[in-house]
Amino acid sequence: MPQVSVDRAIAAARTGNLISFPTDTVPALATIPEQAELIFQAKQRSQDKPLILMAGEVADLWQFAQGSDREVAIWQTVADRYLPGALTLVLTASESIPAVMNPLRNRTIGLRVPNCDLARSILRQTGALATTSANLSGQPPLLTMAEISANFPQVFALDTELMPIVGQPSTVIQWDTSGWKLLRQGAIAFTD
Repeated sequence: MPQVSVDRAIAAARTGNLISFPTDTVPALATIPEQAELIFQAKQRSQDKPLILMAGEVADLWQFAQGSDREVAIWQTVADRYLPGALTLVLTASESIPAVMNPLRNRTIGLRVPNCDLARSILRQTGALATTSANLSGQPPLLTMAEISANFPQVFALDTELMPIVGQPSTVIQWDTSGWKLLRQGAIAFTD
């Protein structure tokens, strides 16, 4: 499929298609949460590797997580410090998460707001999207829209040469009752 305009990508996402756009780390492969199985199929990704939800604003994330008032305050403190940015928070998932986002019913969800104006503009118009890096599972992330179009012909890839600022995935941290646990060191150094 040829690369598309921002408006066409937004329309494609809203109707449940796969899209790709640059972020502050690596380009995202994305769709509405209810169509998350499209990502698993396209990437040939194992269902034991959950996807993340990416949103345009931090406030748009909290509906997808559940925790005590104390936990939410802790999460908000971390979000205030690092988001938008290259940090993914893995939290207890709320009941609003479609089952296809996490097929093995792991009760957690990764949440992130990228520090990229273009990505955030798209996400503000589509709502939170199920996302992951644009690549076949186990392969290095693709870093240009041309590579993504060539490798994923079914994806509405943005017609832009805007490259990721970092080129490496986000840092991933998980919350549990004893605090934060580093799951993957990525683009930023996390300290709580």
